Amino acid sequence: MKRYGNLWGKITDFSNLLYASRQARKGKRFRNNVLQFENQCETELLRLQTELINKTYSPGAYRTFYIHKPKKRLISAAPYHDRIVHHALCHIIMPLFERTFIRDSYANRTGFGTHRALQRFTQFSRQYQYVLQCDIQKYFANIDHEILKKIISRKIKCSHTLWLTNIIIDHSNPQYAPVIYFRGDSLLTPAERRRGLPVGNLTSQLFANVYLNGFDHFIKEELKISAYLRYVDDFALFSNDKKELEKARIEIEQYLAQLRLKIHPIKSQLFKTKIGASFLGFRILPTHIRVRNENLRRARRRIRIMQKAYTKNLISLKMVEHSMQSWLVHLQQGNTKKLVQNILQKLSF
Repeated sequence: MKRYGNLWGKITDFSNLLYASRQARKGKRFRNNVLQFENQCETELLRLQTELINKTYSPGAYRTFYIHKPKKRLISAAPYHDRIVHHALCHIIMPLFERTFIRDSYANRTGFGTHRALQRFTQFSRQYQYVLQCDIQKYFANIDHEILKKIISRKIKCSHTLWLTNIIIDHSNPQYAPVIYFRGDSLLTPAERRRGLPVGNLTSQLFANVYLNGFDHFIKEELKISAYLRYVDDFALFSNDKKELEKARIEIEQYLAQLRLKIHPIKSQLFKTKIGASFLGFRILPTHIRVRNENLRRARRRIRIMQKAYTKNLISLKMVEHSMQSWLVHLQQGNTKKLVQNILQKLSF
């Protein structure tokens, strides 16, 4: 595997930091902390550049909050200057890892995303008789720091860049995952090993793909499963041979144990594709694709909230149109023409 050095000058270059600041402020440019930074942008970026070069940079504290839909999840928002550093780092190292990713890894990659993942899942489900659909238990919260650092160092040999990736990993806030034991662990092993990446960081999205990249290649090249795809920690293997998938599940569990991960015991199932599978908010059936009822109820609640907010002049019609357009485009990935018409007929702003 080729290892890359001499990256630090590119990461700390002022033009790269300026690019990173523009990326970090997208959709947030009118927030107070962003406005304060942008008011003295050149001075602040020069200060940040000096801190990085002198290695006096230290990440700030996260602002944390929970979201409860579709499931309860801790979201961590890094300070604005840290988000600039994340973008500056990822802008340089992401292409180095990107070229090693398999075609059918769809999350957090430019030109991929949920719609292409859904199309590929639908193609496989209508081509094969069986699917082994798995979910990794508390994935972000269980990413092992020591293992992650070793994986990154196999691709990057620039000591300065590794210092920055390590300091970002080390400053991850606690994610409160359940204690999991693996073969060879002592009673205290889970407490001694640091784990968990903050959901919400750009670096966490990249590192999450990097962490399972070897696993993707294991499925494709060692298990010889050609019909395979992954979206973050949700993955699926397809085959016309049920025993092949049963054997694959055993080997998958053994491989993931090396990463100190486990598949969800309930959400991970092997079944016939003709009965339909749920993936990314849709129900994929042999003849059509439906929106899951839970997702539809949640979307209708959001529409009612927007209607009330618009009535009180809290949001503009342009904001409503943008939100609705995004959601309707997502709906159109399924056979939802009548559903969309029904929703639009009931809208009133």
